[in-house]
Amino acid sequence: MCKNSAMVVPAPHRVVVLAIAPVIGYDLTIPPQVLGEAVDADGHPLYDVAVVTVDGRPVQTTRGYAIAPSAGPEALARAQTVIVPGTQVAGPRRDGVIADDLRAALASVPADARWVSICTGAFVLAAAGILDGHRATTHWKYADDFRRLYPEVAVDEDVLFTDDGRVLTSAGLSAGIDLSLHLVRSDHGTAVANAVARHMVVPPWRDGGQAQFIDRHVPGRADETTSDVRAWAQAHLDQPLDVATLAGRARMSVRTFTRRFREETGQSPGAWVTQQRVRHAQHLLEATDLTVDDVATRAGIGTAASLRQHLRASLGVSPSAYRRTFRGAPPETATR
Repeated sequence: MCKNSAMVVPAPHRVVVLAIAPVIGYDLTIPPQVLGEAVDADGHPLYDVAVVTVDGRPVQTTRGYAIAPSAGPEALARAQTVIVPGTQVAGPRRDGVIADDLRAALASVPADARWVSICTGAFVLAAAGILDGHRATTHWKYADDFRRLYPEVAVDEDVLFTDDGRVLTSAGLSAGIDLSLHLVRSDHGTAVANAVARHMVVPPWRDGGQAQFIDRHVPGRADETTSDVRAWAQAHLDQPLDVATLAGRARMSVRTFTRRFREETGQSPGAWVTQQRVRHAQHLLEATDLTVDDVATRAGIGTAASLRQHLRASLGVSPSAYRRTFRGAPPETATR
C-alpha cells in the first residue's frame, strides 16, 4: 500500500544581481521584477533573486539616489546566475581594467554559473575576461568604445540581446526586460514567460534589434511601414511568405520593402519569417499534443526533418527533447 507523501518543491534558481556604483537604477530593478514574477503552476517562485554590492553597503545610482542590497556579497559564492546591470564604473568603461575588489568578487562565483549583463554591464564582464571569445552586445551608443577596449569580444550592436550559452548580454536599458524574459522562456517555457510579460504589461517578445532605435535619417514616405504586413504574416505562418508576397501586400517594390523591413526590424524579411516560424513551432510543441510533422506544417516549416534542423540550429535540441523539457515526460500508464 502506498503512503501519500508531500510533494517536494524544487528549490528556486539562485540569481544574484551585482550592483556596481554608479549603477543604472533602471537596469538594476529589471531582474528582480521580471524574474520575481515567474512562478510554477502552483504559485511557487522559480527564482530567488538577491541584489548585492561588492562591499555590502548601499550602492549609488546615476540619478541621485542609492539602493540598499538585499544580501551580502557572500551570496555570489552560491549563485547559479549572476547579472551585472549597467554601470558607469570608470575602470571597465574607460580603461578596460577592473579593480581588485571587484575582480575578487567575480572570482568567488561558481565556475558553472551563468553570466548575464544588462546594457553597459557588459563592460564589466569583458574587463574580467568573461566575454573573451563570445558574441555580446551593449547599448548601441557605446558599442564603438566597447569594441575599442575589448577587441577579443565579438560585439553586435544591432540586436536586443545575445545568448551564447552560459554568457548572455543585453542592449541598453529596456532591452534588459527582453533578456530577462528570454531567461524565463529558456528556463521554463513560453507559457511562464508570457504570464510574466502579461503581468508587467509588456510584449513577451519584441521583433528586430536595437538597430531600429539608432539615430539616423530614414528617407521615404511616412506611410511606408511594414508593421501591418508583419502582423498579417504572423497570422499566416503556414502559408508561403516569400519576399515578393510580403512586398505585394505592402504595396511596395521588393527592393523598397526589403530596405524598409530591415530599417524597421534590423532583420531581412526571410530571417524574420524563419524566426517567427520557429517561435510558433516552440509554442505548439509546448502547448499542444500535435505530432512533430503537424507542428512543422502549421508553423510553415514544412517537414519534421526541417523543424529538427531549425531547432538544433537555434536551440541545440530536437523537437522531442524540447517538448520533454517544457512539458515533462508523458504520464505512465497505470498498471493497477
